[in-house]
Amino acid sequence: MLDIHKEFEAPNNGKFEVKFSRKSVVKAQNPSPNNPFSVPLSNLDLLSGRFPVTYLYFYGKPNLHSFKTFVEALKSSLAQVLNYYYPFAGQIVQNPKSGEPEIICDNNGALLIEAHVNIPLKNLDFYNLNETLQEKIVSIQPDFPMQIQVTEYTCGGISIAFSFDHALGDASSFAKFITSWCEISQNKPMLCMPDHTRHLPPRSPPKYEPSLDQTFIKCTEEEIMNLPISHISLKRLYHINASSINMLQRLASVGNNKRTKIEAFSAYVWKIMVGTIDQRFEKCKMGWLVDGRERMMSSRGTNNNNKNRNNSMSNYIGNVLSLAFGEARIQELKEASISEIGGIVNEAIAKVNNEAHFLDLIDWVECHRPGLMLAKTVLGQDGPGLVVSSGRRFPVTEVDFGFGSPLLGTVYTSIGKSGVGYMNQRASAKGDGSWTLSAILWPKLAAALEDDSIFQPMSASHLHL
Repeated sequence: MLDIHKEFEAPNNGKFEVKFSRKSVVKAQNPSPNNPFSVPLSNLDLLSGRFPVTYLYFYGKPNLHSFKTFVEALKSSLAQVLNYYYPFAGQIVQNPKSGEPEIICDNNGALLIEAHVNIPLKNLDFYNLNETLQEKIVSIQPDFPMQIQVTEYTCGGISIAFSFDHALGDASSFAKFITSWCEISQNKPMLCMPDHTRHLPPRSPPKYEPSLDQTFIKCTEEEIMNLPISHISLKRLYHINASSINMLQRLASVGNNKRTKIEAFSAYVWKIMVGTIDQRFEKCKMGWLVDGRERMMSSRGTNNNNKNRNNSMSNYIGNVLSLAFGEARIQELKEASISEIGGIVNEAIAKVNNEAHFLDLIDWVECHRPGLMLAKTVLGQDGPGLVVSSGRRFPVTEVDFGFGSPLLGTVYTSIGKSGVGYMNQRASAKGDGSWTLSAILWPKLAAALEDDSIFQPMSASHLHL
């Protein structure tokens, strides 16, 4: 048991206090009789950066007798879902022979932290996440690749923070896990039977486009965790109306060139971004995270049956991500229309959004092993840049553990500084087509967004608190 009190500033209530009351280790209810065993990371796992990533949900007061009842129900269903997602209850250690990290499936367990805050949800600052979350609503313990913090507020509302080591998987993997957990909590059948093979082998012999050498670089975990001094550290949360998103899509789509919502949004943000970059730079980059599952399906299909091929990676747990980058001169971007910039965005994503790129990327990693690798831009080695991630398929309203849907769902990172700006989009819990946008920004870009009416600082009023 814990009895730790910490005080922090709250926006409408002076200081607020967080009491960490209990830590529990939840293990799989029926672990494999073969424990322990190791699962090597795939080549694309080695590109993950080992960053911690957190998915955060806020709920109104559940219709239960007590907070303890809520937590005990979560623990029970977590123990059941870990039977199927056993690597999430393991440990990530360095293999002494290869020098690379691997997952030891030993049912070490997932950490669950219980906390209590002495303010209601409506008094929480949902915009300035630097002030609200770190070591308060989100806690990171390095000994556990997966951990959950459940926090109770004086109004009876609750927040749940799910934190994962990125080596365990990507957003698609974590979405599958959270969805499966909710299904078990509601006594529903699990729709996903997870694939933990992490089988993304290189070709023999490996080969790749030389341009990958300009995008990615070999690095150490120490270099990732100790990035150069950076001013990209402001963590913000925004609400964007559906009408604004639709308007941007109309602006970016000219003639037969229909742009997606994320392409149109990226074009708009890129145009804002160029006005916030130091004048010593002539060019800047924007990047997009691309999930390769749909592109890699044919490579892992076992026969010519289309149904089997189409399902061959749908339940794959691990990292299947790449980064697409577009680069342009700052002056050209200032003079270009939203539709013209949208064309640059579309072309950059198309170069990566195909099977050939992912096969090349797997081979590139193979040629640079052992060790970890990362995009140069993410390490801050490639000039000013911003990475946009679309979470349109990530569950929000569906994250119901049997006690109701959330008021808000978003993504957060506990890293203190970044080599590149980030924006991560999620569907709003309102279900009306609006977005929740989390971001890591530099001061000038944060100031520019504050002056833009499309980017509404997230507040309790957006959650109808």
